[in-house]
Amino acid sequence: MKIAVTSQNFRTITQHAGKTRRFLIYEQDPETGQAHELARLNLPKQMSMHEFRGDDHPIFKMNYLITGGSGQGFVRRMRGAGVVVIVTSEQDPLTAVTAVIEGKPLPPTEAHAHGQPHPPIMP
Repeated sequence: MKIAVTSQNFRTITQHAGKTRRFLIYEQDPETGQAHELARLNLPKQMSMHEFRGDDHPIFKMNYLITGGSGQGFVRRMRGAGVVVIVTSEQDPLTAVTAVIEGKPLPPTEAHAHGQPHPPIMP
C-alpha cells in the first residue's frame, strides 16, 4: 500500500492538494505492517494537479492521498485514477498514515466561515 501526503514543507500535512507540488510518500512494510517514508516528491509547477493534464502522474500510482484540504473536482479526478483522497485536520504525516493503515478515522477539518465542519473524506 502506497500513501501520498501533501506537505509543502515536508514536515506537516498541508492544504490545497490541487496546487501542491511536494508530497511525502509512505509505504506499508509487508512484514511488519508499519509505515515508513519511501520518498519525497518535489515536483515542478507544471506537475501540480491543477496544471497537469496527462495520464501518467506519480500520484496516480498511490492507493491513498492524505491532505489538509481539496476541492471536490480534485477528489473526483483522483477517484478516476484509483486514488482515495482523505481530507483531515491532522497535522502529523506519520500519525495520519498509520491511522489509514490501521483503518482508524482521522479528525475532520476545522469549521470554515459558514460554521459547518467538513467531515474527513474517507473510503
